[in-house]
Amino acid sequence: MITPPEVFKNLADETRARATLLIANLGELCVCELMCALDDSQPKISRHLAQLRSSGLLLDRRQGQWVYYRLNPDLPAWVHELLQVTLRANADWLQNNTSRLLNMDARPIRDAVCC
Repeated sequence: MITPPEVFKNLADETRARATLLIANLGELCVCELMCALDDSQPKISRHLAQLRSSGLLLDRRQGQWVYYRLNPDLPAWVHELLQVTLRANADWLQNNTSRLLNMDARPIRDAVCC
């Protein structure tokens, strides 16, 4: 079970907070989409995603050459609620990231997630 200190420690970093909120808002995203949205390098994004995954906030899956990340559906309800409240209150803070992602050329095509 993830604790409040673990959640807040992970979200205290701006890159991890933005990535988590983008995933909470837009659903499953791959590393290349987050690189575009956050305008940052693959090693940095991957390092932060690995920390979010190891903490239990995110899950990942492989599809061909892509690795997709999504919120862990088994997170406590308070974590999901916290992310939704934060999204609603901070849409302007994420606007540039969301815009870059939605305007990304050649976004990968997803297979339907089975579960």
